[in-house]
Amino acid sequence: MNAKCKNAKANFAFCILHLIERETYVTATILDGRALAMELRAAAQADITSISQKIGRAPGLAVIQVLGDAASTRYVRSIEKLCTTVGARFRLLTLPANAAQVQLDVTIDELNADPATDGILLQLPLPSHLNADAAIMRINHRKDVDGVHPINAGLLAQGRPALVPNTPAGGMELLRRNRIELRGKRAAVIGRSAIVGRPMAQLLIQADATVTICHSRTADLGAVLRECEIVCVAAGRPGLVTAEMIRPGAVVIDFGTNVAADGSLIGDVDFATVAEVAGAITPVPGGTGPVTNVMLIRNLIAAVRL
Repeated sequence: MNAKCKNAKANFAFCILHLIERETYVTATILDGRALAMELRAAAQADITSISQKIGRAPGLAVIQVLGDAASTRYVRSIEKLCTTVGARFRLLTLPANAAQVQLDVTIDELNADPATDGILLQLPLPSHLNADAAIMRINHRKDVDGVHPINAGLLAQGRPALVPNTPAGGMELLRRNRIELRGKRAAVIGRSAIVGRPMAQLLIQADATVTICHSRTADLGAVLRECEIVCVAAGRPGLVTAEMIRPGAVVIDFGTNVAADGSLIGDVDFATVAEVAGAITPVPGGTGPVTNVMLIRNLIAAVRL
């Protein structure tokens, strides 16, 4: 198939048609992130309505965006739309691409001090001349709805209540809602980033799984994965995980988001072949992605309650 897929729905259809054309028989259960996201949005809307009545205002999310990145602009628009849908107050503060660090610091300080701002999201990546680590450290960790502040990371590592990064939190929600048992299971997480891989490993440990973190230096990745009942992939490398690496019946959570040569969206897992071996798998698109944004709203609700 050479047709280009120009939106998420078309990309999902592309995956299914591609499987049919290859005469591939999919045995894995598809973990549907879109359906779960709809359920989570409805629950979040009800929570926000209740909270708004109690505190006399809607929970407030403020997004700081340094201009210059088109992908960031699209993401911010999707967050604004979601806030409107669930009844949260959305505020966007934009800074020019050449903004100085002091401008960013002052903006963060103002939001930290604003009692009507319950959550702060610093849109990353920042231009290279700005210190992202220093900016993240400056955010009040109780308003850190992205879950990236070192205090939240430390609380998570200790197994204590924290605001958790949205992508791994969404992955765990997919596992929970599909009643996938984690206790005592062997799990592998491919990728060790501070926003996906490491927190996903911590969440799996809290769920009593035995976890191996894999990365670019892991020797014989396939041998490690074949020992695991749960495989979570967040490497940013399209098609990295193939069928021969997967234990039959394993659950595969694909956090990858990559654009293929034909313009379609693909994950880090070779979906067409792995779906023949796995017991359950998330598609890309339509898997972890739709759930991620809703987990941001759940963090906003948690921040209000803090």
